[in-house]
Amino acid sequence: MDTSLYINRELSWLEFNERVLEEAQDRTNPLMERLKFLAISASNLDEFFMIRVSSLIRSQNIEQPDPSGMTPKAQLSAISKRVHEMVAKQYSCFTRSILPALEKENIRFLSYEQLNDIQKEHVDTYFNDALYQVLTPMAIDQSRPFPMINNRMVNIFIELAPDVDSPMVRTVEWNEAESRWVISDERPIGPRYALVQVPTVVPRIVALPTQSSEEGFYDYILLENIILEHIGKLFTGHGVVRTALLRITRNSDLSIDEEEVEDLLNEMARSLKGRRWGIPVRIEITKGISASAMKLLEKELGLTKDDVYEINGPLDITSWMSFATQSEFSAFRNKRVPAVPVPEFVNEKSMFDVIRKRDVLAHHPYMSFDCVLQFVQEAATDPRVLAIKQTLYRVSGQSPIVKALIQAAENGKQVSVLVELKARFDEENNINWARKMEKAGVHVIYGLIGLKTHCKVCLVVRREDDAIRRYIHLGTGNYNESTAKIYTDIGLFTCRETFGQDASVLFNVLTGYTKSMDWQKFAVAPKTLRPAFLRLVEQERQNALAGKPSGITARMNSLSDVELINALYEASQAGVKIHLLVRGICCLKSGIKGVSENITVTSIIDRYLEHSRIFIFENAGRKRVYLSSADWMARNLDRRIEVLFPIDDEILKKEISDILDISISDNFKGRIQSLDGTYYRPSRRGRTTIHSQMLHHERAQASYKKIVDTDFFRE
Repeated sequence: MDTSLYINRELSWLEFNERVLEEAQDRTNPLMERLKFLAISASNLDEFFMIRVSSLIRSQNIEQPDPSGMTPKAQLSAISKRVHEMVAKQYSCFTRSILPALEKENIRFLSYEQLNDIQKEHVDTYFNDALYQVLTPMAIDQSRPFPMINNRMVNIFIELAPDVDSPMVRTVEWNEAESRWVISDERPIGPRYALVQVPTVVPRIVALPTQSSEEGFYDYILLENIILEHIGKLFTGHGVVRTALLRITRNSDLSIDEEEVEDLLNEMARSLKGRRWGIPVRIEITKGISASAMKLLEKELGLTKDDVYEINGPLDITSWMSFATQSEFSAFRNKRVPAVPVPEFVNEKSMFDVIRKRDVLAHHPYMSFDCVLQFVQEAATDPRVLAIKQTLYRVSGQSPIVKALIQAAENGKQVSVLVELKARFDEENNINWARKMEKAGVHVIYGLIGLKTHCKVCLVVRREDDAIRRYIHLGTGNYNESTAKIYTDIGLFTCRETFGQDASVLFNVLTGYTKSMDWQKFAVAPKTLRPAFLRLVEQERQNALAGKPSGITARMNSLSDVELINALYEASQAGVKIHLLVRGICCLKSGIKGVSENITVTSIIDRYLEHSRIFIFENAGRKRVYLSSADWMARNLDRRIEVLFPIDDEILKKEISDILDISISDNFKGRIQSLDGTYYRPSRRGRTTIHSQMLHHERAQASYKKIVDTDFFRE
């Protein structure tokens, strides 16, 4: 294998997060949008360390290289170097750009010394009345071992002066050169340390009173700065010499042997409790800590200098997300563009009547997700509906879809729901909903051993005058009305009999022992999806060699599967023009002469998270269009239940083709992959600016206005 043809997966992901960070650095973005992107880049890094870096640490003694030629140890070294650079950029952006810009808008973050008398009195009272009782100082010495530090919690590390009142100590001095305390005869004194966790039960960002003469000002102080100012009250009689803020990131990947577990639900619930106590993989700490204290932390946490990230600013940028989205700062965010209802369902009493006439496409968030909620809610109350079957991967905390499924069961309908308990970081929410549905009489299934169920399918079985008819919703994204407002996804409503038959077989596979592979329309991982994609790519290669029209246009979140990358390289060498829209990881290298010069890769980072999976194959002029829940990654193709389904309606084929054409042409938020795996913004000089996400909004609004005369857009 020629390792020069592939980009390392982890470094490609870091390149993606660099693009997210660029949006925070971009001064043309509204101020709070910049802060939001900065928080997202930090949150992304947290998850990267908790899952990907943790996995590499477990594998670091393995010498087997990945397709790019890097061993786990080499990857860890490269990651550390790249992330240290990225963290420096994050805090430079925060402290040198965003905070000064906030101050220009009279949004000020003050130190205790900057407070006026009224504000100091307010802070002092707040500490004495609210904080003091909550804080717990934890000493670290021979009789009290190093305390367990919670995952991603901000703590204050305190270095205390030796007890000079001890009869064994006469003169105490700090030796700066040797970084230690000594007494008069140069005998070293053991250092004394303590920890105080910054509480999460109170707001991290504390609003301060402003004087009436300062109307229009917003003054704040960080919670840890209040505690630091009063830290001496927690250690009366002891001198506080140094303080630093620290934050630990721990391994949070759940490893469960599903074949040995009798009750997966209870085992997942038990394992979740231990997530915050995983092995440490990173420490973030503010500057100023002594060398001896740093050695203690590295020893107790089992970390090396490469795992230490010295921070020049407040720890945990993720916590600024909630601040950036506060209602009073709406003027500093993107102007909200309302989603329109799906035109076909407007003024119609029953969605089933509409779907019976033709297939319907919903493009979120440009079209409202309400149509999906209405589909399940109408099925729950329709007396003709006999059964509802649905897969749930990620749902919201107040999920109206789950409530509708519960209502359907209470109305006497047969309701079967597959809840994926292994949806990372949504496990607890899914467990809670699963238990509630079971109590209401819903038949809840937890998936197949060794596989995540990631497909998005809802099947409604309805008795009608002429026959039993099946109505299906298939989507590229989750049944989550909250994320549907910020994720771009596409859903299809249909009652085509072939789709209904495949959906029924799929649920039989998920709930029973059916092993049918005789799909009429679907390709389903882990058995038939990979062969289907390879066959489609190969057909384009054959068409190009035969001089027939050929081409591939595909959108996905990530592309890392080596077999598919090689198939794309072979198609490119045959002359197939390939346009890839890949938001995140892309291990394929575009533009290599003689290998991938016919491939272009575009990544769009914008206000909405590009999430839809769309695949278009030219097919000698008889275009094939598919939607899927799957990315081109080995995990999706081999270790998950995923569905690829075709779009048969010619009007909808054109609609989806137009969606991709617009996105590929984006020169406002689109970035193009270079030969070295980095990305650049295309020049707009002399060209019309194409902002794809806003164009999608305009197209959705235009479609809606053709059907309905409304004041919907007059805000």
